[in-house]
Amino acid sequence: MISSDHYDAREARAPDERERELCARLPAQIAHARACAPAFSALLADVDPTAVTTRAALAALPVIRKSELVERQNTARPFGGFAAVGWGTACRRVFASPGPLYEPEGARDDYYRLARALHAAGFRAGDLVHNTFSYHFTPAGSMMETAAHALGCTVFPAGVGRTEQQLAAIADLQPNAYVGTPSFLRILLERGDELGIRPSFTKAFVSGEAFPPALRSAFAARGIEAFQAYATADIGLIAYETPARDGLVVDEDIVLEIVRPGTGDPLPAGEVGEVVVTTFSPEYPLIRFGTGDLSALMPGTSPCGRTNQRIRGWMGRADQTTKVKGMFVHPGQVAQLLRRHAELTRVRLVVDNPDLNDRMTLMCEAAGGGSEALAEAIGASLRELTKLRGEVAFLPIGALANDGKVIDDVRKYD
Repeated sequence: MISSDHYDAREARAPDERERELCARLPAQIAHARACAPAFSALLADVDPTAVTTRAALAALPVIRKSELVERQNTARPFGGFAAVGWGTACRRVFASPGPLYEPEGARDDYYRLARALHAAGFRAGDLVHNTFSYHFTPAGSMMETAAHALGCTVFPAGVGRTEQQLAAIADLQPNAYVGTPSFLRILLERGDELGIRPSFTKAFVSGEAFPPALRSAFAARGIEAFQAYATADIGLIAYETPARDGLVVDEDIVLEIVRPGTGDPLPAGEVGEVVVTTFSPEYPLIRFGTGDLSALMPGTSPCGRTNQRIRGWMGRADQTTKVKGMFVHPGQVAQLLRRHAELTRVRLVVDNPDLNDRMTLMCEAAGGGSEALAEAIGASLRELTKLRGEVAFLPIGALANDGKVIDDVRKYD
């Protein structure tokens, strides 16, 4: 087992103990959302919070997707009725993400719960953290700063850009920890080489973009151990990397589900689907929030000794809605078709345009192979659900990649 200094004892508790505790917290959170967030008062009006004490019961509730948040916020500013706070001491800041989508920041210490992830990355009291995430409009800078403060770190609020000024500050202050995107850390290192400034970082916490193994190795060769995390402005921390370097461990204070894209149906471990999260935030009590991101649960527990679920990390976007012959086709329609035909184990709708004419082909894996009669029945369902005609093709079991892709738009226009 890899030696690991855990943030708290909860990280190493028995999985069934964690599951009981999370499920026991659900009724009160759902009751709070209904009572204090107008949007949930309407969405969950027929739900008895005391009955939601299992994952199965939670899975019966509707998924609220980011696109719906934007729509609701457009008609009910600032938070679309999903927040349980208004202006005042309970809402310290308000941020904007693309959409625009507005998110509250509460006054609680480590509001976004990222201290746990920074701790796993080796950040400790007394570190000087050079924070290069933006402090304007989006919450990224505040997310990292509040987490570092919770650990007892000092923060230099560098923000984005101004590479040479940042290098001058690094040379003067000698921070030992970096926070920001991996690409900007690379820029600082390369520009530092040109100017004869060797950044003093020995540890780094990166997020916001892909972090390929080759770049991690390049940082390590310079004496910088870098770790990544998966977090969003709406949820805060979702999962984080540990010294095991084996998937991302799910945060202790959320319920995470992987669901079939376009639905709220949970998928088993190993299957790629949309990340759906339920939070226990009193200020922003999002229940079954669909992030729009794809990932998959990993079996077993981390070699680092943390016992929570693990995910494979960010694997793309779940919202694969596309327009065919002027009509929108949604992943949920493909999921409906899959439910209608029990013979099908996995499907993918491929959209191409030979001779610049849109064409749909439903690629199907079917138990026992396919038949002409089954193809006709599936084609009829496809027409009924999408109002468009499409071809049906059968593939051997296992031929379609397990990547969460439901609609594959491969059209070319050159």
